[in-house]
Amino acid sequence: MNQLEPQRGKAEPAGLDVVVTTMASDSHTWNLVFLQLLLEELGHRVTNLGACVPDELLVSECRRIEPDLIVLSSVNGHGYHDGLRVIPALRACPELAATPTVIGGKLGIAGSGDPDRQRSLLAAGYDGVFEEGRSVADFRSFVGALPAASRAVPTPADRALPADRALPTAARSLPTASASGVLR
Repeated sequence: MNQLEPQRGKAEPAGLDVVVTTMASDSHTWNLVFLQLLLEELGHRVTNLGACVPDELLVSECRRIEPDLIVLSSVNGHGYHDGLRVIPALRACPELAATPTVIGGKLGIAGSGDPDRQRSLLAAGYDGVFEEGRSVADFRSFVGALPAASRAVPTPADRALPADRALPTAARSLPTASASGVLR
């Protein structure tokens, strides 16, 4: 090699590879478009799997893509039950077992903020729960804390660390739209 030729290293691309999706029972897409735009604005690359994604497809696409973050969003009020069904399938894959995975939106039909529902989802394996009706700032903070943590490739044993030593796991919320489509 000529000493005058520039040296080219392999710099790691900035930002995370993120999958956003609904679950099998949810046909809504505006929430996914919002999340995609928000995450892209933050400098991340987003694969939007769309609406009504069957569990098997979600798992196979996440295995193929190997994302740094998986974001499940629900608007129909069945997110809690769907989320409890989906997370074991994601965590059962060795290559996805430690991938930060969050769920948010309208998770139940009885309103938001149920601490038992949030604890249940966190205990099932989610790294964050972002229910409707609260600020996007918490979600941004969570995502902003991920690059160093997600690239460290935590082991499944790391998932059992106390909340103050693991990835942020406090209950959080994503914005929702009113009937008029205005985000709140």
